[in-house]
Amino acid sequence: MAAFEFQALDGTGKNQKGVLEGDTAKAVRTMLRERGWTPLDVALLQTAAASGAQTTRSDADSRSSGKLDSQTAASSPRGWFTRHMGRAELAIFTQQFATLVNAGLPLDEVLSVLAEQSEGAHSQRMIIGVRAKMLEGQSLSHSLAQFPHSFDRLYCASIKAGEQSGQLHTVLTRLADYCEASAGMTQKVLLALIYPALLLAVCIAVVTGLLSYVVPQLIGMFNQLGGELPMATHVLLALSGFITSFGAWIALALVLAAVAFAIALRQPIFRTAWHAFLLRLPILGPLLRAGETARFARTLAIASSASVPVLEALRLSQEVLSFLPIRQALIDATARVREGQSLASSLKASKQFPELLTRLIGSGERSGKLEPMLEHGANLLERRVQSSLSSIRALLEPGMILVMGTLVLGIVMAILQPIFMMNGLIAQ
Repeated sequence: MAAFEFQALDGTGKNQKGVLEGDTAKAVRTMLRERGWTPLDVALLQTAAASGAQTTRSDADSRSSGKLDSQTAASSPRGWFTRHMGRAELAIFTQQFATLVNAGLPLDEVLSVLAEQSEGAHSQRMIIGVRAKMLEGQSLSHSLAQFPHSFDRLYCASIKAGEQSGQLHTVLTRLADYCEASAGMTQKVLLALIYPALLLAVCIAVVTGLLSYVVPQLIGMFNQLGGELPMATHVLLALSGFITSFGAWIALALVLAAVAFAIALRQPIFRTAWHAFLLRLPILGPLLRAGETARFARTLAIASSASVPVLEALRLSQEVLSFLPIRQALIDATARVREGQSLASSLKASKQFPELLTRLIGSGERSGKLEPMLEHGANLLERRVQSSLSSIRALLEPGMILVMGTLVLGIVMAILQPIFMMNGLIAQ
């Protein structure tokens, strides 16, 4: 039995897409016709890890023959599996998975229920793909690994450890907490940055609009005034003329600079230098370092709780690090741990990890409670990040409002000064 993606027209002529399980594509077309639908396309379900390969087959699921596992009116083309679950969606999926496994349901039935409960069409198809792999006889961890865009190597390694130790429910519960914490941290950072970003965008739009549209409309009137215009008005007119004449070129240059910067970031040497520069900045650097090392600590904690060997856990933790200097420091620390040094001393020698974290790790190693110490360190670092973000936001928002008000006021005063002068001349 294999999983097939289909596209068909229902009785009302509406386009429907989804997944059906059947022995052959012909059997799936027959099932669609029995529903009163007109099949347009039926193709084997493909995974992200094996695009273009044959889809999974199994004869161990005779109970689900002809069952419609997911049905949606989505209009996305094939290649759906390049999309992935978000952090929040993955946390909900994992929590539901843990609850159903704890209830004693078979894994294939659990995945079927999760597919039916999933609201996203791409998530439904992904879960059905995992289920199809399992029905072929593969393990849950290997089936999840076929969709690396949603289930990273840490997730799959933890599931594998849970399968081997018989503690799958415990591992899923810890993974759900980990995903929820990661999603919460990301959401808090984004919420802290949205309002300042909107203020900056509004400020740029208002100033650009005044200089490129309002001021040119007044140039003719200023020329008719005669006499000497105020210095502020001269500066405003010069700035307006520059933007009007070269604004398009400036915008093009900025776009090209952004593209060139993005291309340069693909080069490891440039990206490493850029990351090192960001980490050295006075206020932003410690904030970025705290967030990065908190993610490392939480990842290492979840890997340790899943009984993943320490060297493998360190290797998996490297993959969640975005800043290359910190990642290289962890690679060097892993090599020192492999040679027999303690994790705390290895991380401290790199000088890239906060002293707070290395001390907690050292205490955890000495007491045999490394996992709770890593969790505690991650919580402390995340609270530090949140506190710093709140402080920066408290200063940044009124500062941006003040700057925006000052710029607009300066432009308005530069426009009004000649008008006041003209009124004075008329009064005389």
